[in-house]
Amino acid sequence: MDSKNKYGINTICTHVGELKDEQFKGAVSPIYLSSSYQFYDVDVKRYPRYFNTPNQEALCKKIAALEKTENALIFGSGMAAISTALMAFLHKGDHVVLQETLYGGTYNLVVEEFDKFGIEYTFTESLHIDDFKKVIRENTKVVFIETPSNPLLKLVDIKAVADLAKANGIVTMIDNTFASPINQTPIDFGIDIMIHSATKYMGGHSDILAGAVAASNEHIDKIWNIAKNFGGSLSDFTVWMLERSIKTMNLRVKCQNENALKMATYLEQNPNVDKVYYPGLTSHENHELAKSQMKGFGGMLSFELKAGIDSMEFQRNLQLIKPSMSLAGVESTVLSPSQTSHALLSPEEREKQGIKDGLIRFSVGIEEVEDLIADIEQAIEKI
Repeated sequence: MDSKNKYGINTICTHVGELKDEQFKGAVSPIYLSSSYQFYDVDVKRYPRYFNTPNQEALCKKIAALEKTENALIFGSGMAAISTALMAFLHKGDHVVLQETLYGGTYNLVVEEFDKFGIEYTFTESLHIDDFKKVIRENTKVVFIETPSNPLLKLVDIKAVADLAKANGIVTMIDNTFASPINQTPIDFGIDIMIHSATKYMGGHSDILAGAVAASNEHIDKIWNIAKNFGGSLSDFTVWMLERSIKTMNLRVKCQNENALKMATYLEQNPNVDKVYYPGLTSHENHELAKSQMKGFGGMLSFELKAGIDSMEFQRNLQLIKPSMSLAGVESTVLSPSQTSHALLSPEEREKQGIKDGLIRFSVGIEEVEDLIADIEQAIEKI
C-alpha cells in the first residue's frame, strides 16, 4: 500500500509502507535484522549503511506519504538528518541563510563546523520575510527554517520563505519536528525538504532516537549520496519500533493538541505565570499565521514564572509531570532550555534569542488536563 493521497491520515499511519508477513500472515510488520544480504541475482544490493534494508525502505514510504513527498530517508538522530541534508547541498564557498531562532543543536552545528568547510552562513535578524530578503546573496544555496521554533514557539511564514527562495533558485529546508506531519505539511506551501527529529512526535514514547528527511526523489538521491558516506543509518530494530509508533501518531498528536491549548489557556490565566508562548493562543504574535499554515497548534508550549518563583525548584516539586531532556512523548515533560537544548549557546546568544534562564519548555502529553493542572498548582504552593 503505497498511495500518498488515496487514504486518510489514520490509514496512512497504520498501513502505508507496512511489510507483509507472507509466511504466517501476522498483523505486525516482520523485522529483518540481517546486516548482510546476497549481492548477486538480486534487484537491490541491500546494506544497512545504504539505507535500503526491507524495514528501512518500508518506513521511508510511510514517512513520505505523511509529508506528501516522493521519497524519504531515516537516520540515527535528528541531528544526523539535519547535518546530512545541509551538507548535501552546501559546498566550499556556498552560503546558507538560517532563521534567527533555531534548535540549539542546529545552531551549534553551523557556528562550530561550517567555517571548517568554508561554508558561509547568516542568521536573520528576525523572522520577518524582509529580513530573509536582506541576507540572500548570489552564492546562497539553502534557506533553513524551523517553525514552530524551539523553545519560544515562534513562527515563520512558510509560503513567503518558499516563494522567495524559488524566485532566487534556492533550496528550502524546514525542521518540522515541533509541528509533526499531523499539524503541518510544508510541501503544501512550497518547501523542498522536510526534516524531523523522529525521536519526538513520530516516536512519541520516549524510547527511541531517530531522524527523518522527506523530499522529492531528486533531492533524496542527493542526500543519500552523502548519507552513505556519513554512515548515520538507523538499526532495523529501531526502525521497526518507529514504524510501530507512527501507527498511533495522529491519535496521540490530536490529543496533545487539545491538551496543550487547555494548558496554555490555564497558564495564561494563572497569576503565578508571567508569560506563555503558544501559537494557539490569540495573544500569540503569530496566531493568525498559525491558523493559516497549521492544521493544529501542537503539543509544545513554553512559559515563564513570575519573578521570585524559582523555576528549578518548581520543576523539582512536580510529581506527575516529568523533568526530562527530550519532548513529545505520551507523558508530559518540562525542562529548562538554558540547561539542555540551548546549553551550548552562550548566555549572550540565548539572550539575543529571547531565551531567559527561567524559561520552562512544556511538552504536553495525553494525561487528563485536570491532573496536570493539579500537579502544577501543588508544585508552586511548595515554593
